[in-house]
Amino acid sequence: MEQEQRAIIVGCNLKNDKEFFNMMKELSSLADACDIEVVGEITQKLERVYFSHYLGKGKIQELFTLIHEKDVNVVIFNDELSPSQIRNLDTALKCKVIDRTTLILDILAKRAKSKEAQLQVEIAKLQYVLPRVTGLGGSLSRQEGSVRFISRGSGETKLELDHRKIKDKISGLQAELETLVIQRQNQRKQRKKSGIPAVALVGYTNAGKSSIMNSLIDLYGSSIDKKVFEKDMLFATLETYVRNIKLPNNKSFLLSDTVGFISKLPHQLVDAFRSTLEEITEADMLVHVVDYSNPNYKQHIEVTKDTLKELGADTIPIIYAYNKTDLVEGEITKDEKDCIYISAKNKAGIDELVNEISKRDFLQHVFCQLLIPYEKGNILSYLKDNANIKSTEYNSDGVLISMECKESDYERYKQFESLIKI
Repeated sequence: MEQEQRAIIVGCNLKNDKEFFNMMKELSSLADACDIEVVGEITQKLERVYFSHYLGKGKIQELFTLIHEKDVNVVIFNDELSPSQIRNLDTALKCKVIDRTTLILDILAKRAKSKEAQLQVEIAKLQYVLPRVTGLGGSLSRQEGSVRFISRGSGETKLELDHRKIKDKISGLQAELETLVIQRQNQRKQRKKSGIPAVALVGYTNAGKSSIMNSLIDLYGSSIDKKVFEKDMLFATLETYVRNIKLPNNKSFLLSDTVGFISKLPHQLVDAFRSTLEEITEADMLVHVVDYSNPNYKQHIEVTKDTLKELGADTIPIIYAYNKTDLVEGEITKDEKDCIYISAKNKAGIDELVNEISKRDFLQHVFCQLLIPYEKGNILSYLKDNANIKSTEYNSDGVLISMECKESDYERYKQFESLIKI
């Protein structure tokens, strides 16, 4: 039977950071997501962390005492630790030591369902492990996964062998991932050729992006088997889902649900998920989903903005969707610009969000008149399904339609414009 994990969380409040205690609460939530019970907390105000042990000597002793008092078997640090810090803390505390990055990667490893997500998380974990081989000791074998045996070269040390094993494993996984990346890129190219604009849902983890996608699927008639997984938990979605949302006026757009962001998102993760995150960078518009019921929503907005900037997606047009309004007590003051207030759970405000998306230039269609000959009934049928028909008039030469359609459809059928007698 696996031993129950009991933890103390540890953090340094650097330069009196006003967000520090919110970050510690989030660290506790991350631990809970890994089924780790948090039974204590140690914090220290510092200008910068100690190079050798992260904390000062006095706090290390205090932490050592608390570990034994609380019968703790893991200590979780709020920042990413260096290899030497891990090694020194392991020696000083005689207890398993992990950091925020390890915790996030462990959660993602549990959540990953698709082959692509699993490969991306495993690559990120190995990239994190690589410089820390000397500091991880006996836990290395668990961290690296099933690294195949490679015979030691002449004069190669144990450390060099471990490094080479992990690098070879990363190379193998990246080659496997590249096949899936090419498939995703080809799918994206095909979608671009269709001329249908792309909208990506972005935001902090657990803001409700998947709930919004499912509400749109419900309201706009897509098949129920197209719904995506949603749950009230951190990193519920690691896979990127793309669905075609077709509106009553026959305008449509492709909606992508993407992996959520978090404070101090591990850089290894951004690198490993680069191909998946291209769904964001290639989008025509972003809908930034905000959990309006969370007291720290403004800080979550800033984290998402910073991450989008890191990805190079900060210049894409954006709409803010303030979600979970059903959980907000009191009257909501709607004073932010480019913001829609919604409750995806209750489908409140979803129509307003869609109307706002529809107003944007990238969804604007061409207005035209075409005369479709009667023998071209298949074209007329297509346009009725894919264009916004304003009026229909039957005459001796065919069916005269006034409509609003995609530019690609206009280019395809504009020869029928010349049939209209002036």
